[in-house]
Amino acid sequence: MSKILVVDDEPSIVDVLTYNLTKAGHQPIVARDGAQALHLARVERPDLVILDLMLPGIDGLDVCREIRKEGNTPIIMLTAKDEEVDRVVGLELGADDYVVKPFSVRELMARVKSVLRRAQPRPAESAQVLQVADVRLDIARREASWRSTPFELTAIQFDLLRVLMASPGRVFSRDELLNQVWGYDYYGDTRTVDSAVKRLRARLREVAPEIELIVTVRDAGYKLNDDLN
Repeated sequence: MSKILVVDDEPSIVDVLTYNLTKAGHQPIVARDGAQALHLARVERPDLVILDLMLPGIDGLDVCREIRKEGNTPIIMLTAKDEEVDRVVGLELGADDYVVKPFSVRELMARVKSVLRRAQPRPAESAQVLQVADVRLDIARREASWRSTPFELTAIQFDLLRVLMASPGRVFSRDELLNQVWGYDYYGDTRTVDSAVKRLRARLREVAPEIELIVTVRDAGYKLNDDLN
């Protein structure tokens, strides 16, 4: 059973989400404004947050920003705004996925399942450790370190770096990364990849500013810098 924090001030949306999450075997917790969301995220430590952007008081983007500062809890943004800029900003702040209202309950539940699955360790890779230029990924433990000093990555950031580090120098198209990291059942588009790479680069520069680990290949995609080892 996964504990899922639902953050929305619309009673009808809350009712639909809590009913369907409970039916799917999850434990929903409800927050109706930004301040309550931050409190429950800290106290309850949910496995996933479904977060509306339009909230009373502290808005959803600020909630997302604070949650991401404090940990790697997966976040699905839920918003009535159909503006690309809102989705991009949310993804760059560290959200794992987004759904635009009005939404299909079936689609949202599929995204919940997909995000929760990505956040779990991959048993088939339990013995694998990847290392490039003092950046080390322990796949079984889902741990990243730089020169033996651990640093945190979100589930998406970890899996994105895992795919790139497993094949240094290979150019991955955005579609390939979307399929390998987000999964074939993901509903989003390749702009999601660009936002995730941008945030991963920023995180890596914080912990290892002297290297540029990820290279953009114009009109092709991304690769791991194979000149570092």
